[in-house]
Amino acid sequence: MKLKELEGKGFSFLTNTHDGEMIVSGVDSCDLLSWVMAKGKKGNLWITVQTHTNSVAVASLLEMSGIIIPDGIEVEPETIEKANAENIAVLSTDMSPYQIFKCLYEMGIE
Repeated sequence: MKLKELEGKGFSFLTNTHDGEMIVSGVDSCDLLSWVMAKGKKGNLWITVQTHTNSVAVASLLEMSGIIIPDGIEVEPETIEKANAENIAVLSTDMSPYQIFKCLYEMGIE
């Protein structure tokens, strides 16, 4: 699935410099940055409540396809600016992490 296919499925992009053609290969979910650094995978989407700039640094380091912020949590403007600079997609949704997993699974992401 391509990253741009999430638009209109309950997700909204907070960034505008990401690569919508990027292939999403899986999904990770954790709020502990060190765990994600050790276990996260290139091309995966990352579901987290972490909204500070360090989350962008981790996603960039691992070449993840993007970060999804659940439950309508507000993202700090500095984080959006850094994500735009790093070409990391940051998406927002009112869905819970469980609902996000269910939606992504139904879209063919495992």
